[in-house]
Amino acid sequence: MEIEALMLARVQFALALGYHIIFPTFSIGLAAYMAGLRLLEYFTGERQYRKAFDYWLKYFALSFGMGVVSGVVLSYAIGTTFGRFTEVAGAVVGPLMSYEVMTAFFLEAGFLGIMLFGRERVSPLVHLLSTLLVAAGTLLSAFWILSANSWMHTPVGYEIIDGIIHAKDWFAIVFNPSFPYRLAHMVLAAMLSTTFVGAAIGAWYLHHDKHRDFGIQTLRNAVIAASILAPLQIFVGDLHGLNTLEHQPIKVAAMEGHWETGGNVPLLLFALPDQAAEKNHFEIGIPNITSLILTHSLDGEVQGLKSVPPEDRPPVAPVFFSFRVMVGLGLLMLLLAWYGLLLQMRGKLAAAGRYHAVMRFTAPIGFIAMLAGWITTEIGRQPWTVYGLLRTPDAVSQVSADKLITTLILFAVVYTGLFVAFIKVCRMLLHKGPHPDAVKSGIVHDVESAQEPAS
Repeated sequence: MEIEALMLARVQFALALGYHIIFPTFSIGLAAYMAGLRLLEYFTGERQYRKAFDYWLKYFALSFGMGVVSGVVLSYAIGTTFGRFTEVAGAVVGPLMSYEVMTAFFLEAGFLGIMLFGRERVSPLVHLLSTLLVAAGTLLSAFWILSANSWMHTPVGYEIIDGIIHAKDWFAIVFNPSFPYRLAHMVLAAMLSTTFVGAAIGAWYLHHDKHRDFGIQTLRNAVIAASILAPLQIFVGDLHGLNTLEHQPIKVAAMEGHWETGGNVPLLLFALPDQAAEKNHFEIGIPNITSLILTHSLDGEVQGLKSVPPEDRPPVAPVFFSFRVMVGLGLLMLLLAWYGLLLQMRGKLAAAGRYHAVMRFTAPIGFIAMLAGWITTEIGRQPWTVYGLLRTPDAVSQVSADKLITTLILFAVVYTGLFVAFIKVCRMLLHKGPHPDAVKSGIVHDVESAQEPAS
């Protein structure tokens, strides 16, 4: 396939996936939070949990619907744009994707209606169980999707017959070497991203002096959750990095901008990787720290990019910079969460106007960090679609560049329009605020009363 068509195919799929992944990420974190609220309401009977549940129910319904619509397109994109991949690896990846539909999606779809519209039609226990099962379904969906994607990074349990990859050990395939780390990292990313949406919304209400009781409750819950999730995510991320070093050392070399195999490797805070010259320009780093992180020794040896031929190296610059965006935002979330926790412990969170003013803008930072992480891991896998088995140029369908540029433009226009609409509806819900009584089912009641214009 010509290089232009190959690049267009990759950009098109990256665009579709980049838009889609935002919605299930939000759904996973929000479903877990709502399950917690519903449990608290069931066992305490306090109306504040009912009000919060009904408020977030609208966001969840919107996000879930957007995720379904954008996710269906990905299946067609794989089949039409990466047809050779489905031919070579479909016997392994196809069943894993089918398991996601037959278990997670059916579980979510089966109980979603009860959660959204059934509060007044079923017993409180049935509604609670439905909410818990929807939350379990979102996690089960992540389980299968991450299993399939992780296998593409660390393929095991297979055999190759006539150039086609066949499953030999399904247990090894599902629980492949990178899967536990990637699943934990992604689920924590979803929950952390959602907590900062909650923190931003709570801070927005406090900053604008609206719905103060709901605002402080939401901000306090988010700050406490984020102060636990952020350091846990950093710890899991470190374990994930060490696992990647074991199975994909060249990806780690690209993440660190490390060219020569050797010890005493500095932690580069900034550099301009030059792939053609096989070196970095304008390096700013801390001596020996990368060796310490990766090998637990100041002079530990780390494999460099030059240890493999140029055609086996990923594009270094995007991996290098996206990794720093992810880590930098992760540290920022940690600092914001711990500062908020300190304010809460001192009884000053509700009156911390400057903190509210900052936090109301933090809703997207978790999603940006998550997307940066996906850029790091997916571009870092190049030039392989299935690591070590199938190169990306060999996985693409024979589609002309003219057709790909047309569909790429259509994808960009449609997805951008959908995303803009999603943001506008979220803003409407934000300005409308929680219902003061929260007597009726959240979705139905909001549809009946959402005539108030956004200010």
